[in-house]
Amino acid sequence: MSYLSIQGLHKRYGDTAIFSDIDCEIAQGEFVTLLGPSGCGKSTLLRCIAGLTEVNGGRILLDGQDLVPLTPQKRDIGMVFQSYALFPNMTVQQNVAFGLRMQKVAADESARRVREVLAMVELGDLAERYPHQLSGGQCQRVALARSLVTRPRLLLLDEPLSALDARIRKHLREQIRRIQQELGLTTLFVTHDQEEALTLSDRIFLMNAGRIVQSGDAETLYTAPVDAFAAGFIGNYNLLDADAASRLLMRPVHSRIAIRPEAIGLGQEGGIEAEIRGHSLLGNVIRYRVEARGVELLVDVLNRSEGDLHGKGQRLRLNIDTAAIREVA
Repeated sequence: MSYLSIQGLHKRYGDTAIFSDIDCEIAQGEFVTLLGPSGCGKSTLLRCIAGLTEVNGGRILLDGQDLVPLTPQKRDIGMVFQSYALFPNMTVQQNVAFGLRMQKVAADESARRVREVLAMVELGDLAERYPHQLSGGQCQRVALARSLVTRPRLLLLDEPLSALDARIRKHLREQIRRIQQELGLTTLFVTHDQEEALTLSDRIFLMNAGRIVQSGDAETLYTAPVDAFAAGFIGNYNLLDADAASRLLMRPVHSRIAIRPEAIGLGQEGGIEAEIRGHSLLGNVIRYRVEARGVELLVDVLNRSEGDLHGKGQRLRLNIDTAAIREVA
């Protein structure tokens, strides 16, 4: 039996449907990411689960209990927003303890739990500081601690890392995953960042235009996209129509195909003749733009040394891993 079950969920504003017939099952202790472009309905779905937005139909069952009739306070759910939403006139310790105060937890018990959770997010030394004395990453950890201290049945994270710089974001997502696994906490994480989704999740629900178009683990979503949207959103696939695919592969192709940039090799022998049109440096990867048989492709290769760099206009041979070619609707 699933721990969180969403059944036929609908949400609309007037005549505009945000999502309809959302059905999904999440196991206890699972880390699930809702991934998709802005406006696809993922944050609204999270707010509906939290009770901050009313639904127009369907059920949300948490451990067998229907949450829809309950107020947010009675759902026993922790939520962390993109904006930290901290009380500026309260210290770190007071902000974290606020939920326990609302639950009327005894002072000694509250102090112990606050100390434990601040140690967990590595903020024990900053307990007496105010939000304006903290960095963005530290404020986000306070917001996380405030959600964890009440020991929620479910943790919801709504793009909590998007306002942070890349280094802090990477460190904080590692902390979130470590804490989630230590506590065995069922977690839903909303993001439009595919790297976050691929590195954090047990499973990913890929959303578009108010529906879940594909779900599965990171490897499945990356290597086996179900349609052109999934291929275009995850992994920078080369998407070719049947005409272009037939020219490139020199055989009849009757549907659109997707080829990952790293599934194409560059060399001096065999394969398909191609010309380098340009390149971009992406850290440890060089992304080449090449043309072969009148078809433009992206090719990713490891950035091993400056001597390996291929210049614009250079002619090479492409070797495509045929096992990595995917037909997509």
